[in-house]
Amino acid sequence: MRILIYSYNYHPEPIGIAPLMTELAEGLVKAGHEVRVVTSMPNYPQRSIYDKYQGKYYLTEERKGVIIQRSYVWIRPKPGVVTRILLDGSFVVTSLIQAFRGWRPDVILLTVPSLPVSVPAALLGWLYNCPVLLNLQDILPEAAVQVGLIRNKLAIRIFEALEKFAYHSAHTITVISEGFVDNLVNKGVPLDKITCIPNWANVNFIRPLPKEGNSFRTAYHLDGKFVVLYSGNIALTQGLETVVKAANLVRHIPEIVFVIVGESKALQQLQQDCQTCNASNIKLLPFQPREKLPEMLAAADIGLVVQKRNVVSFNMPSKIQVLLACGRPIIASVPLNGTAARVVRQSGGGVVVPPQQSQALASAIVELYENPEQGVSLGQQGRKFALKHFAYQNALNSYEALLTQITKKPNHNSLIELQQFSD
Repeated sequence: MRILIYSYNYHPEPIGIAPLMTELAEGLVKAGHEVRVVTSMPNYPQRSIYDKYQGKYYLTEERKGVIIQRSYVWIRPKPGVVTRILLDGSFVVTSLIQAFRGWRPDVILLTVPSLPVSVPAALLGWLYNCPVLLNLQDILPEAAVQVGLIRNKLAIRIFEALEKFAYHSAHTITVISEGFVDNLVNKGVPLDKITCIPNWANVNFIRPLPKEGNSFRTAYHLDGKFVVLYSGNIALTQGLETVVKAANLVRHIPEIVFVIVGESKALQQLQQDCQTCNASNIKLLPFQPREKLPEMLAAADIGLVVQKRNVVSFNMPSKIQVLLACGRPIIASVPLNGTAARVVRQSGGGVVVPPQQSQALASAIVELYENPEQGVSLGQQGRKFALKHFAYQNALNSYEALLTQITKKPNHNSLIELQQFSD
């Protein structure tokens, strides 16, 4: 099977959708399929094109059997509605040129965000007469509107029209949690068009490792400390100021150290919060190379998942699967009725506290610090849950089976249907 993956994010971007799409593409190649990926010049999370890729409009690479076709995107450091539209618009135009430079696919796998890419993907699906599998990692613009990222009414209407188009033009839609299913069905998407395949963790790569002799602990002078780790995106949806305030509340326990790993510019802004709160027990560190991720996760006594209270209930951070796989207990400061809270509770691998309540977060941290055997038990249960529900091979098999299945069905993504949508 020839599979074209349309994904704005891909290797070497270290977090978010990029590692997932990279593992999926490489796994499909190992399973015997031909895969090419149409993607942008890497720029996330710094919001600037990586040095190695500066000054290039198009670039084709091959990595682990995957053909990677990159194209230029217009990007600026400060996010906003206009810059987002120009970014998405530039990728729509430049990526389509790359998509035509290569063999004809049997199926297209499109991952969202971003929504505007559904337009060239639908066009390609029609021209090649092949199905488009829409992989929803987030529901836009709903998620962005709820946290205040998009406020312009015209922009919201445009994105809502794109959302409707994306669902209509796709042959099949995969979602990462059951909460997504309810949301889509309520918007009129047929239930038989939706398949739930949770995101995964590579449980052979991300695995429990001893804290003793841990290179990350040694490098950052963490030996003998009780390490509370947050690693990932630092943006409006996270609300890391809650973590900073919680750190300040436990300063009287010198053994407890908070480690926040993220993008350098975001860390600079967070440094101001640390100084304001006098949170001297926080280490702010840049992203680590991917190969060092298991050691970094193993250095933690607690892994944090943090969301603001206004994050949509169906949001499911992919770091949950990773933290469960590494065998460390989770403290999730997230909306209590949301998908993230439900999965942490179901896994038995962590504790859920109300979002944006630093005292509750601090109390949960102290509880596990004073009862280390409880943390060990939670970590073990989380690892078992990850092996059963979030193993990479299981997800890969599910995607491969679904892709095979839909290539054997008639492609309903016809020109007539697209014309009906526009009527």
